[in-house]
Amino acid sequence: MKLRVRRAEHRDEPRILDLLLQVNNVHADGRPDIFITDKRKYTDGQLSLLIEDGTRPIFVAVDDDEYVYGYGFCIVTEVKDGSNLQPIKTLYIDDLCVDQTIRRMGTGQIIYDFIKDYAKEIGCYHLTLNVWACNPSAMKFYEKQGMQMLKKEMEIIL
Repeated sequence: MKLRVRRAEHRDEPRILDLLLQVNNVHADGRPDIFITDKRKYTDGQLSLLIEDGTRPIFVAVDDDEYVYGYGFCIVTEVKDGSNLQPIKTLYIDDLCVDQTIRRMGTGQIIYDFIKDYAKEIGCYHLTLNVWACNPSAMKFYEKQGMQMLKKEMEIIL
């Protein structure tokens, strides 16, 4: 199957919503104390607004029939006059998901490479993301891409 990546469009919303449910449930399986099973990170209305937001591009991997097999939600930020931070532009991967039926078949790589190239194209200094400790396969994937720890969020359950 040959996939290409493009900017998400409103016609992709039903399929993106399905994938949002899949990725949430991966996290809910790993951290049911934090995530609610069968919920989504974004509502229908929020997703529709995000598709229109130029600072939060969403990219989808589609086949020749335009069926969505994965996505990457991104956020572009820029520090210009930070008191203690260098002026840099960042592309943050807010969420990356591949349909569970085709995971580990290269789709995540296609989406990641596209996002990385996009970040370079728009002049970003770096690409960042967060990975949940309960998702070791995602951690391994990003480490394989050459990503390194930037900072570490820690917790203690009370």
